[in-house]
Amino acid sequence: MPRTLLALHAHPDDESSKGAGTVARYAASGVRCVLVTATGGEAGDVLNPAMDRPGVKERLAELRRRELEAAAKIIGYHRVVELGYRDSGMPDSEHNGHPAAFVNVPFDEVLGRVVSLVREERPEVVIGYDEHVRYPHPDHIRVHDLSRAVFEAAADPDRFPDAGEPWAIRRLFAPTFTVRRLQHLHDAMLAAGLESPFDDRLKRHGDDPDPELGAQIDVSPWIEVARDALRAHETQVDPDGFWFKVPADVIRSVYPYEDFELMAARDDPQLPLDDLFAGL
Repeated sequence: MPRTLLALHAHPDDESSKGAGTVARYAASGVRCVLVTATGGEAGDVLNPAMDRPGVKERLAELRRRELEAAAKIIGYHRVVELGYRDSGMPDSEHNGHPAAFVNVPFDEVLGRVVSLVREERPEVVIGYDEHVRYPHPDHIRVHDLSRAVFEAAADPDRFPDAGEPWAIRRLFAPTFTVRRLQHLHDAMLAAGLESPFDDRLKRHGDDPDPELGAQIDVSPWIEVARDALRAHETQVDPDGFWFKVPADVIRSVYPYEDFELMAARDDPQLPLDDLFAGL
């Protein structure tokens, strides 16, 4: 049986901005990669000026679904599961109070569905979210809580007994945007005489401690794949915007890695890993 990786994300485009190069690397090597997206992204804004035209906002859920399908294909996902919940929006927004919003669905209802998927797909590795202290979007925080809960519940025969045979996920990781990475790229841009897109972020967060590095995955050959997946989210990503300010050659020369925090494990790996599956 091939190894399996399951990635749990909050909205369309999250799969392309968080760990996309890593998933592309594993998909290309024969690992079965499964994407679970919680919401349709209905509460998002149109962030690409070229797409900010009449009729787009009204069709945003439909368009974001198409973008998700295109991006997942570029990355190499073998299966895409849309849970179909409504985007919760930011705290105190009208979307956040909608009764069908992801954050307002009973937690165990969502957990049971994800447990069922985990028991069906039997992934050794799951990618979820960290605590999202810097970006407290309610849907991202719920995915963090869900990630933690499914690691335990999927293996427990007393939880959701009708959801399939128990399955013990071996490791749970979360993509993390480390200050370390931003500083390396910032310094490289300045050394090349280029404007850094990270100046404001480093002023705000430069003294924040990074979590312990659980894994650092070299994605040199997949940097452009991840960028193409991001570009597929035409309503959400400006092709001339922040995500593309650092040339790919600069990234490859100074920090061609995606960083992950190890959230939970059933073994005791020596960190940092250079392979999410190392030793399994």
